[in-house]
Amino acid sequence: MPQAAGATFRPIQTSGRRDAILEALTDFIVSSSLTPGDRLPPERELMEGLKVGRSSIREAIGHMQALGVVEIRRGSGTYLKRPVSEKTLFMPLSIATQRDGLLQTLEVRRGLEVEASMLAAKRATPEDIDEMRTALDAMEAEHLEFGTAGQADLVFHLSIYKASGNPLFEQLLGQMREAFESFFAQPFNRPDFAKSSFEFHRMLFDAIVAGDAELARKHTLAILEVVENDIVRMSDEEQQ
Repeated sequence: MPQAAGATFRPIQTSGRRDAILEALTDFIVSSSLTPGDRLPPERELMEGLKVGRSSIREAIGHMQALGVVEIRRGSGTYLKRPVSEKTLFMPLSIATQRDGLLQTLEVRRGLEVEASMLAAKRATPEDIDEMRTALDAMEAEHLEFGTAGQADLVFHLSIYKASGNPLFEQLLGQMREAFESFFAQPFNRPDFAKSSFEFHRMLFDAIVAGDAELARKHTLAILEVVENDIVRMSDEEQQ
């Protein structure tokens, strides 16, 4: 792993501050001249250098992964996926996970996700298709075993955003989804949340592979309609 002479971590003064950890990690990546494909220091080294706990490091790295900045390879480590500079922003989002907040976020996601899916149908490379296929297979397997597929579903959609060819889709939508990570792990404590949307994911993938942007648009809207209907229905049932 290339590292500039004298590159060091900047200890975090307040433990648990994710934004401060992200800033410190960015400073280290820049000063170490890391480039996409390079491996970040191991978790323990990050903990010791930043003077923060394991959970704080994992939260920050997970956030960077959701934004498409790093890739976590199980058994290997964390690798940089995108160039990082002093101007890189990790915009914090504050979103309520109650019914109104979820529906408001869905309104924003609808326009962005439709456009990202249509662009993916036009621009996806063979490598993008392989990544989407792997993510989709994993998502479907998790759905069949557990009902919901929160993290696996996120990975599949992130692969579509990446295939759009515009990194802002992956960053913006990834961060919006990451803000709801704990909610989507077991939405409304129900394993059947958005269950009827899973068939549309395979249809969406097929449309992207076929290069059919209009069909990709249609299936993306179908997925989000199921999510919206279940948010309304299940939140109402919680109130009864």
